[in-house]
Amino acid sequence: MLPAVKILGGHGPNAPYFDPLAFAPVSAVRFGTGGRNIVRGPGYFNLDASVFRDFSTTEKIKLQFRTEAYGLTNTAQFANPSATVSNATFSNGVITNFNGYDNISSSSGERQIRFALKLIF
Repeated sequence: MLPAVKILGGHGPNAPYFDPLAFAPVSAVRFGTGGRNIVRGPGYFNLDASVFRDFSTTEKIKLQFRTEAYGLTNTAQFANPSATVSNATFSNGVITNFNGYDNISSSSGERQIRFALKLIF
């Protein structure tokens, strides 16, 4: 059984998310020994909320005020790290440049709030 890959937790350039030295370059045509899903990306958290309020204008007509918030906590959603060991540059079996291997280079998830009025008749 392979030892677990150490998660370093870095985000951004030159901050490795996992230990890149836990893997070796492919030196011959063969099946690898790394298992499936041995490296997991950062977690994902999202919270959406909405508030509605009805106001009666007449017996048959209502006005509804709506507030909707997407990504209410404004938590960044980091992408998975580049996990292709072939991106690294090797010289005599030693890594000379990682070339983005093991780095998280993108994120998404911003807060959006919108207001609306809805006329119901």
